[in-house]
Amino acid sequence: MNSADKVASYGAALQSLNDNGQLRRLKSRTGIDFASNDYLALASAPRMKMAVTAALEAGTPIGAGGSRLLRGNCEEHESLEAEAAKFFGAETTLFFGSGYIANFAVLTTLPQRGDLLVLDALVHASIHEGARAGRAEFCESAHNDPRSVENAIRDWRAKGGMGRIWIVVESVYSMDGDFAPLKELVALADRYDAFLMVDEAHASGVYGEQGRGLTARYEGCENLVAVHTCGKALGAAGALVAAPRVLRDFMVNRCRPFIFATAPSPLTAVAVQEALLILQQEPERQQRLANLIAFTHREISVCEDWRPPESQILPYIVGDNARAMTLASALQARGFDIRGIRPPTVPAGTARLRISLTLNVGENDVRAMLDALRDETKDGAR
Repeated sequence: MNSADKVASYGAALQSLNDNGQLRRLKSRTGIDFASNDYLALASAPRMKMAVTAALEAGTPIGAGGSRLLRGNCEEHESLEAEAAKFFGAETTLFFGSGYIANFAVLTTLPQRGDLLVLDALVHASIHEGARAGRAEFCESAHNDPRSVENAIRDWRAKGGMGRIWIVVESVYSMDGDFAPLKELVALADRYDAFLMVDEAHASGVYGEQGRGLTARYEGCENLVAVHTCGKALGAAGALVAAPRVLRDFMVNRCRPFIFATAPSPLTAVAVQEALLILQQEPERQQRLANLIAFTHREISVCEDWRPPESQILPYIVGDNARAMTLASALQARGFDIRGIRPPTVPAGTARLRISLTLNVGENDVRAMLDALRDETKDGAR
C-alpha cells in the first residue's frame, strides 16, 4: 500500500463533507465580534491581564507540572475552588481544563451502571460523548419538555430500571439561545429522587445575581451538579464543577479525566478567580450586557419577522447549509464576524447564523449588523 492509499479514505470522507456543504475550515478572527462567547469582554480586560502579570511576577508557574494528585495541585487551584464555591453558593467546586472535559468527566464518573441518563435532545456534544462513554444507560427527551423527561423516566421504571436517574440539561442552550425550564426540572428531580446536572456554560456570568448563573437559587441541594464554564463570560478557560462534597471527593478518587490529566495552568486559575471578583465588583458589566440584549431584541421586533429567544444568543435559521455559509461570508465581507453553523452541530435542515451579543460591541454596531443582515436577505437569500 503506498502512502496515498493509506489516507485515501480520509480524503474521500472530506470530499463527502464538502459535497454536503459540511466541510469545516479554520478562519481567523476579523471584523466586529458577533461570534464569540466573550459576553462580558473579560478576555482582554485590563484587570485580567494585571492579575496574571502579578501572579507571574510573584512566582506562579505557567504549567502545573503534573496531575492534581501528584505535584500539580497548586495553591492557585485550591484558592479558586474555595472562592468559586462561595461565589456560586455550592458546597464545593472542582476545576477542570475545559467545559468539554468537565461534562465528559462528570458523566463518565458519577452515573453508575444501572442508572439512567435523560439528556435533553439539544445538549452539548460533550454531554452526549460522556453519556456514550459512561456506564449508565441513556436516552434523549424532547427539547425543553419536562413531560418528555417524565415519560422517559416512567417508561424506564416500567421496564424494570432500578438505578438512579440523572436529568441532564443546559440552562441556556448554546445554539438556540432558549432557557431550560429549571423550576419544573428541579421538581421532577425531587419527585423521582433523581440528580439534576445543569451545564451553565452560557449563563455563568450573564444571569443570576452577580452572574452566579440560573442554578444559584437551587445551590445547596444534594442532588444538583452544575458546570460553570470559565472560557465564555468569565473570559479565561477551564470549567468548575459545583457539587456536594461527597461527589467532589468521589471524582477526585474515581474520575479518570481528573486523575490522569495534567492540572490546568495555575495562571488560568488566577485569571478565573479574578473574573469572579470582577463580577462582584463591577456589576455594571452584567447590566450593560442586559441592556444591550434588550436593545437588540427591541430593534429586531420593530423591523423583522424573526423572533429569537430573549437571550444573548440569536440563532438566525437559514435551513440550507450552503445558503447559511454564503450569508455568513457576505456579512463577514461587510465587516461583521458572524459564523454559519451546520449539521451535525445543529439538526439537519436548521443550518443557521449564530449571532452572539457581547460587550465587545455597542448599540451602533448592532444596528449596523441588523441593517446588513436585512440587506443580504431582502432578495430571499435566507
